[in-house]
Amino acid sequence: MEKTLKASGLVKTYGKKEVLHGIDIEFRPGCIYGLVGRNGAGKTTLLSCLTAQARITEGEVTYGGETVWENTKALSEICFAREMSQVLFSGPNTYKVKDYLYAAKVFYPHWDEQYAKRLVELFGLDVKKRISNLSKGMLSMVTIVLALASKAPVTILDEPVAGLDVVAREQFYKLLLEDYAETQRTFIVSTHILDEAATVFEEVVFLDDGKILEQGNTDELISQFHYISGKTEDVDKAVEGMQVLLQEVAGRSKAVAVRCDETSLQQVQQNHTVDVSGMNLQKVFIALTNSKEG
Repeated sequence: MEKTLKASGLVKTYGKKEVLHGIDIEFRPGCIYGLVGRNGAGKTTLLSCLTAQARITEGEVTYGGETVWENTKALSEICFAREMSQVLFSGPNTYKVKDYLYAAKVFYPHWDEQYAKRLVELFGLDVKKRISNLSKGMLSMVTIVLALASKAPVTILDEPVAGLDVVAREQFYKLLLEDYAETQRTFIVSTHILDEAATVFEEVVFLDDGKILEQGNTDELISQFHYISGKTEDVDKAVEGMQVLLQEVAGRSKAVAVRCDETSLQQVQQNHTVDVSGMNLQKVFIALTNSKEG
């Protein structure tokens, strides 16, 4: 039976500082989600609360209708793979890669041992190496192996490509899509690197300052945003009444980022002498966050 991971009224405070502010979110089965936000936006804190690695202050987190807190059965179905620390208990992390692989094999009921071995070979990982001796890229690769080989129905990766070069990042997203096509499990990928990820995410969640700024189908969201540019007076007339998020002026020329429906866009193209172009996911995120600050 497919189950949904859900948070309702989620609040998290550290001391007197509230870092998550009443978040309501639902991750339906069989979808690849992108959790996008700047560093410090609350992405890791949210994921930690969703997976019971941090106690929530208010609200509720459920999986299949059951609370996840201290629920071993529910948590065995959810894999949260985050960047490993090379320091453990104020000293070097002397555990080896094979120790983490063994622990995952014991904990995750759907663990795929053969797949794990193939990934280790593909990435050229030395399973006898200590975590403290791994490069940042190798640490990311270990995290990816644990996540993909877990075969957990809900698999969460927190900044999985942070330590990888562009070739390795593309390889990761290729593996992710191949696994998704085979298993149809739910993936939640937290990242602030959107160049390669935008085409992978079916749904996107923009998190900013501990709140959900936007969420929805990626293509539908992107289609609402456009750049309109030209002579300043022409642009001003064209965007009158629209939601302008950003604007740049250079001499007598002007470019603005707007959010509008298809009908309004067609009217602009028909009635005004301006250039209209689309925006990618990264530009949309920047426009929304900058607009909020403005």
